[in-house]
Amino acid sequence: MDIKKIKHLKGTLSVPGDKSISHRAVMFGALANGTTKISGFLKGADCLSTIQCFRQMGIDIEEDQSDLLVHGKGLHGLSAPDATLNAGNSGTTTRLISGILAGQDFSCTLTGDSSIQSRPMNRIMRPLLAMGGDITSLKGNGCAPLAIHGKPLHAIDYFSPVSSAQVKSCILLAGMYAEGTTSVTEPVLSRNHTEIMLQYFGANIACSHNTASISPEPHLEAREILVPGDISSAAYFIAAGLLTPNSEILLKNVGINPTRSGLLHVCKNMGADITLLNTNMEGEATADILIRTSSLHGTTISGEIIPSLIDEIPMIAVMAAFADGTTVIKDAQELRVKESDRISVVTENLRRMGADVIPTEDGMIINGGKPLHGAVIDSHLDHRIAMSFAVAGTICDGFLSINGGECVNISYPEFYHDLYFLSK
Repeated sequence: MDIKKIKHLKGTLSVPGDKSISHRAVMFGALANGTTKISGFLKGADCLSTIQCFRQMGIDIEEDQSDLLVHGKGLHGLSAPDATLNAGNSGTTTRLISGILAGQDFSCTLTGDSSIQSRPMNRIMRPLLAMGGDITSLKGNGCAPLAIHGKPLHAIDYFSPVSSAQVKSCILLAGMYAEGTTSVTEPVLSRNHTEIMLQYFGANIACSHNTASISPEPHLEAREILVPGDISSAAYFIAAGLLTPNSEILLKNVGINPTRSGLLHVCKNMGADITLLNTNMEGEATADILIRTSSLHGTTISGEIIPSLIDEIPMIAVMAAFADGTTVIKDAQELRVKESDRISVVTENLRRMGADVIPTEDGMIINGGKPLHGAVIDSHLDHRIAMSFAVAGTICDGFLSINGGECVNISYPEFYHDLYFLSK
């Protein structure tokens, strides 16, 4: 994928629906009684993998241009798939569906692409085994493919060593099938879309500080879901609008859930001109985001804010390379077990462009303000790497090319179109 320089960005854009919310809407709709209507669903490859898995388990899901209809069969309405479930590149599908499968009355095998087959699944296997589940890594390496034999489960109070919405959600979903009340406590509160949406569907969930608890056997009822724009997808246009001269972009109806909006705080700390308009804090908080060209400076990003922006760190690192001064990113070791080792990959690619970047075990140190030039960038088939460096390519001098740039289809199939649409 070849990227050309952009002189300015102007206009209004609606980014695709939130990926995390889209996944959950399908899953919970499948487990609810009745038909759930989902508007704004993200039709990226990851979310389509979730649809396919539930279709294999007997759920009728209808698609049209604007909406998705999920004809749920209730908490115990899934049936055994006649073939291996394939989550593709989706860690969310893999980890969340494992919690659901652990409490079924059937067995199945769950796998994914080469990336998924290298990502750690012990973090969900341990708590599921503690609940009485039967889940095995078929290669014995703690990764997919996973053999899951559904069994009666019992509740646990789990203290997670990592702040991960996928781990938390997996346990809470298994808790719906367990005897007793299941709770999960995290070091720092991770994104809470599962808690918000399960309550909306009718589950009995209690949340206090960093602990979420769920009562068993909820009676879930179908709902209408309006998926807000994904702030992780908005991040690329926020960065592009801040860094590109003479730019002003309005992003419509973006989710600003406090457990996801750390990017906005970091941008403000870097001197960004960002204004929230038409803010709605009910349920999943949303706002229109107005971005204007800004002179950015370095900052330190660490501690409790990290889980709220973990997917945006590649884009933040690129912003930091263009900003004046030094940016330090710490406490982000989770980046090493994403679709790629994002610390290594971001460092490698920024250095190819002439940036001064020092990787650390849990982050990086970026000495910004150096002129960056074009290069051949390796996406490692990681959609967030590809989109982050596409933004870099629209600003730097010279020619930038991204190997594997088509991987943006995982979360944002129209990304390149939308980026250049704003440059007209």
